This record gives sequence, C-alpha cells and structure tokens, in this order.
Amino acid sequence: MQKDLTVYAVAGDTQSLLAVAQAHKIPLDFECQNGECGSCILQVTVLSGKRPYGVALTEKEKTVLRYSGKITPEQIEQAETNDIPPPYRLACQFIVRNEDILVKF
Repeated sequence: MQKDLTVYAVAGDTQSLLAVAQAHKIPLDFECQNGECGSCILQVTVLSGKRPYGVALTEKEKTVLRYSGKITPEQIEQAETNDIPPPYRLACQFIVRNEDILVKF
C-alpha cells in the first residue's frame, strides 16, 4: 500500500471510517468492530480549515479513548458542548462526514 492514499466516501452514506477503509482495502487494525477493544484508534485531522461538522462521541468511544490516554476529560467536554472533535477516534465508531480529513494509523 502506498504511504499516502486518497479515498472517497459515498455522499449520504453513514458508514464508519472502518467500513470505508475496508471497502477500499486499507489495512486498519481492528478486532471487535464494536467500540470496546480500542484496537482501531486512529488520529483524525480535518483539512478544510473550516469548523468541523458536529461529532458525536459514543459512550464506548469516550471510555476507550479516555482509558487509553488518547483524550482528556476536557476534550470530551469540548466535543459534547462545542462540537470540537478530539484528535483521536475509533475507526469503528467515527462516521464519515462531507469533509476532507487526514487519517493517521
């Protein structure tokens, strides 16, 4: 696989980032696909320079990311109250939106 790869999600689709990666044969690590194991943690950066779309963290995602040390309680609060996404997400829980993102895994 090449180091940098651009893929596109289908407009209006509500697939997780993990599902989009699988559809494009991108080898992301994952085990449970249910937001409980944390094996699919990755870093997501919005590239548009605009305010990111609202991002809802699932309860499972908050717990796994917090216990793994990837996000702080303050980042969770910012996501919940100001729609400011944290830098790390679970690929199986993150729903792809209509915006350009950079994913590091």
